[in-house]
Amino acid sequence: MGLSEDFDRGGRAVMDGLLHASRIYSYYERRLESEILKYPLPNHVAIILDGNRRWARYHFLDSERGHQYGADRAEDLLNWIHDLGVRITTLYILSTENLDRQDDELRNIYRLLEIKLNKLYSDERVHRRQMRIKAIGDRHKLPHSIQEILTKLEESTAEYNKMFLNIAIAYGGQRELVDAVKKIAGMAKRGEIQVDDIDEKTIEASLYTSHLPQSSPDLILRTSGEKRLSGFLIWQSAYSELMFMDVFWPEFRKIDLMRAIRTYQRRVRRYGK
Repeated sequence: MGLSEDFDRGGRAVMDGLLHASRIYSYYERRLESEILKYPLPNHVAIILDGNRRWARYHFLDSERGHQYGADRAEDLLNWIHDLGVRITTLYILSTENLDRQDDELRNIYRLLEIKLNKLYSDERVHRRQMRIKAIGDRHKLPHSIQEILTKLEESTAEYNKMFLNIAIAYGGQRELVDAVKKIAGMAKRGEIQVDDIDEKTIEASLYTSHLPQSSPDLILRTSGEKRLSGFLIWQSAYSELMFMDVFWPEFRKIDLMRAIRTYQRRVRRYGK
């Protein structure tokens, strides 16, 4: 497992200010993109989108505005991912613990989700890119309208296999493992599998990510400076490289994504050896 890597917010702000002041920001972005495209990209990137509320407080805004900016940034991210050529993306949008937030805030999050998911459903780029979209988590805990649009997204992209977008929503890593155990236990009870035949592949085939050509992320990135996975992809993250960035999600940019990928490319993956 890779060591965590911190990006100091103060140093980052100074550097970015200098870049903007010297009018070379766009040049730096192009140069960085050219640099990382010379080397193998991570095939599967998973991102914990964290820091909407803290970003809003930092800028003296209400949480609603923070979630709005965060939702817009997630939309931008999909374009950056496509531009760079990352094949599989998993976004941690809403955890099961998030469902315990105050009703007004949660209603606003649901409203934004429904708007963005409907926009994604109508986006012809999804079909041009042949992107398969799937929700992972306990969708039955979500409002019916969100369940409906998620089902429509999955059904309309079910045959695609060039790119994959996984939306972790009402997701909990421990719940995923419990569901996998129940599924395997049911198979054993019906005589479809022998207990001695249960191995790592059996478990992987029972997880929410079993539809992916590569369920384990090469790189897991978390914004906001928090240094924990919060139950995200517990099984799948065993050998993932971890990156913790000291930037709130609404202010995350393509340059931040490319910096994380460049750091990933410089690491030597050992897979526990």
